[in-house]
Amino acid sequence: MASVGDTGGKAAHDARHEAPGAGTGAGAGKAGAGSAAGAGAGADAAVRRDRAVRAAVEQGLISGAEPIVALLDVAGIRASAAALRAAFDRVTAPGTPVLHAFAVKAAPLVPVLRLLAAEGLGAEVASPGELALARAAGVRAERTVLDAPAKTVAELREALALGVAVNADNPQELARLDALTAAAPTVPPCGLRVNPQLGGGSIGALSTATATSKFGVALRDEGARAWTVRAFLDRPWLTRLHIHSGSQGVPLELMARGVREVYELAEEINAAAGRHQVDTLDIGGGLPVNFASDTQTPTYADYARLLSGTVPGLLDGRYGLVTEFGRSLLAKHGTVLARVEYAKTSGARPIAVTHAGVQVATRTVYDPVSWPLRITTYDPTGAPKSGPAVGQDIAGPACFAGDLLAENRPLPLLAQGDLVAALDTGAYCFATHYSYNSLARPGVHGFTAPARGPVRFATVRTAQSVEEIVAESGGAHPDALLEG
Repeated sequence: MASVGDTGGKAAHDARHEAPGAGTGAGAGKAGAGSAAGAGAGADAAVRRDRAVRAAVEQGLISGAEPIVALLDVAGIRASAAALRAAFDRVTAPGTPVLHAFAVKAAPLVPVLRLLAAEGLGAEVASPGELALARAAGVRAERTVLDAPAKTVAELREALALGVAVNADNPQELARLDALTAAAPTVPPCGLRVNPQLGGGSIGALSTATATSKFGVALRDEGARAWTVRAFLDRPWLTRLHIHSGSQGVPLELMARGVREVYELAEEINAAAGRHQVDTLDIGGGLPVNFASDTQTPTYADYARLLSGTVPGLLDGRYGLVTEFGRSLLAKHGTVLARVEYAKTSGARPIAVTHAGVQVATRTVYDPVSWPLRITTYDPTGAPKSGPAVGQDIAGPACFAGDLLAENRPLPLLAQGDLVAALDTGAYCFATHYSYNSLARPGVHGFTAPARGPVRFATVRTAQSVEEIVAESGGAHPDALLEG
């Protein structure tokens, strides 16, 4: 990483710089004994973030010419990966095979996947593109899991040839696998996704274990459980069960109930088979994230302890374990930093017009109740901005009225040239760009901010150029619709 100047930074911002009650609709779940550690980690992260913002200004990563940039805290990502590994190491029997497969959709960036692989994580992929990203990052096939509700025959064939584990979604996909595995010289681990139909959380669009979810085999539908048991008995190569009942807005207790359901199904299948046919349980991810403060809660330790009490047989060494966490590993370690291009008023309300909006925080703009973002502010030098809190809108650059990161948010009054930071954006935000108005993808830079020494940045993804926008929008074929 390249060294940049650093003035030492300032302490984390006061609570008034953040969103009061943010994350309420996101259902963070209950905090446990790990919360104190989560609070300490959050305070350290806030200090690193302030230092990184100042350094980004001094280095020119953010400027009039580059009015938006995304920053990733490398130390924070490493700490989250370590916390995940440690939490499950504490509750699983010695020697239990455990694969923590990062959900690539949360941050489809090759250097991020490479960093997580170096921290001992694999990859959960849900498309040919995500599989290609994992391979480009050097994630080994045996540490990769393919989940997707609409896999083509070609995708299944490729996964089997590479040795990637596959979780089938439905009976028709199993039928395709029947034909493909019969012709394959070797068969990697294969499983079946089931839906326990336990109900949803506070965000309906993300709830995957509802009565009518599109994912998996609906276990409570008439005849479905018996069909599932028979499907395993008829296929000796089918050795895994998969569930993903967690998501933002789902309480930990409901997640654990879903895991218990799939464990009990595995026990039923193995009893019917008279052998240990199901040897691995893929329990998915979906640990909620606290979007209300820098505190990291609930923690992986909270969830692992809950699982050990709710499903002790899962962790006694008889079953291998796969997890698929995404948002909880990355969200709190990303910041979108944008320049205030104009400061104006409308109806007596101040409006800061910035370069961060729907293209980098799509869910927040379209569903702000479920996905509120904390906002903190800096002056043009990158120093934390102070002053009386004034209700104001933080607007993005897109040409529709609802492109707002925050509405009537109490913040120090912003002026032209100030900086706005959208916090907790490391997952499902700037990495999954929304090309409204052909707005360019921002550059992404990882940073390290050691207690002693300068902040260092490394380019994760270069900012998209106008030429690249034209090229991917058919620029090479301008006359295509005029021919003939």
